[in-house]
Amino acid sequence: CRHYFLFLSEVNLKSDFQSLPINKNIQYVNMYSADHLYSFTGCFFTEKLFPFFTPCTNDGGRNCAPLIITPVKHDELQSVQQFAVEVTLDTDTAHPNLILSDDGKQVHHGDVRKNLPDSPKRFNSCVNVLGKESFSSGRFYFEVQVKGKTAWTVGVAKESIDRKGDITLSPEDGFWTVWLRNGDEYKAIASPSVDLSLKMPPQKVGVFVDYEEGLVSFYDPEAADLLYSFTDCSFTEKLYPYFSPCTNDKGRNSAPLIIFITSYELKYSINRNVLTKNNYYLSFFMVRPVTPSHRN
Repeated sequence: CRHYFLFLSEVNLKSDFQSLPINKNIQYVNMYSADHLYSFTGCFFTEKLFPFFTPCTNDGGRNCAPLIITPVKHDELQSVQQFAVEVTLDTDTAHPNLILSDDGKQVHHGDVRKNLPDSPKRFNSCVNVLGKESFSSGRFYFEVQVKGKTAWTVGVAKESIDRKGDITLSPEDGFWTVWLRNGDEYKAIASPSVDLSLKMPPQKVGVFVDYEEGLVSFYDPEAADLLYSFTDCSFTEKLYPYFSPCTNDKGRNSAPLIIFITSYELKYSINRNVLTKNNYYLSFFMVRPVTPSHRN
């Protein structure tokens, strides 16, 4: 038995799934293995959408099992949240103006530049910091609170990124990030950058990486929205969580970035919002027919 999950981002949840003419994504996920199967990105829908199914012919009984539509359940939405990891900020990488909490979970920009050794690991011009934990395989997920800020950047970066002088954020330079600038300008820093049209400012940002799949996805975990996905990435070295609280802007951006220890927050928030947010979820089974040799 195989169970799949279909997620259409930015589709209005009405009886006929009438959509607005804006960019959208469609993702396919194997709910048992948490494999990302495929994403159609940058779709442009201008008319009604309907769920589509074909069970195909029964092929002489070899394909007689039905397709079964199932309700979205809590235990089916672990495909992202189950890979939550604990992330701690690495003081050895932090720009000298950044102030980190003792537990390594919060960072904000201070006016005083500390006198710190300029090691090869440390950012010396851009106000950035990496996580201590590195990842070179598998999947991982973490969440960052961005509440109260007018500017920030979060994502992941490869180990060999430039850390001295001015830095260009792009996948070609080893950064997969989204940012906020000027209080309401959200972008995915791709090549070229992609403006993100968000219905509500996110209070948290969730970052999910599937190393082997070459996937980096960003979520608003409270609204259960997929913000953006980098697909077909080619990872060949360690990846580190990446954070920039940006400058404090004379106190207007003094709120810290806060790393949350999460377990199933995204899973539960998606289920709570499945009938109220502008997302549509479809969960269905593909049942393998049982032959006499398989019966107990």
